[in-house]
Amino acid sequence: MKILVALTFSLFASVFNITEPVATANPFPSADLKTLDGSTVNTTDFFKEGKITVISFWATWCSPCKRELDAIAEYYEEWEEDYNVQLLAVTIDDARSLAKIPATVETKGWDYTILADTNQDLMRALNFQTIPQTFLVDQNGNIAYTHNGYNSGDEFELEEEIMKLAE
Repeated sequence: MKILVALTFSLFASVFNITEPVATANPFPSADLKTLDGSTVNTTDFFKEGKITVISFWATWCSPCKRELDAIAEYYEEWEEDYNVQLLAVTIDDARSLAKIPATVETKGWDYTILADTNQDLMRALNFQTIPQTFLVDQNGNIAYTHNGYNSGDEFELEEEIMKLAE
């Protein structure tokens, strides 16, 4: 009986060309965000250059967020050179707290593009509630990996995922 079932499935699979499921694209949502100088940019603008993009959601009041961005800062220059990576640090601070951000970025020495999602529209579109939340977006603008929270060493896991995309 088992052989009959296996043969039937094999015949069915060959007739209908059944293969392993193909992963569907998961495009990063389009959203308008503010730069530190008050200009409006759309998230899709950053994917036009075909770079691997790390998008890290953070806030000035979030210690794990700042530890994560500090840890990544140690490797970021290498990642830019070796893997053609860009990093967007998206703050979810409210409009009142935005004034603190330039000083924080300068003190930390972060060489990232800083964007503000003050109304948390992008955060809602991505359907997450806690930060830090990190997304890795491939060269075509699709979400390839996501991670929330931060533990020392998470940056190495992120680099492994970046390497996979860069191959």
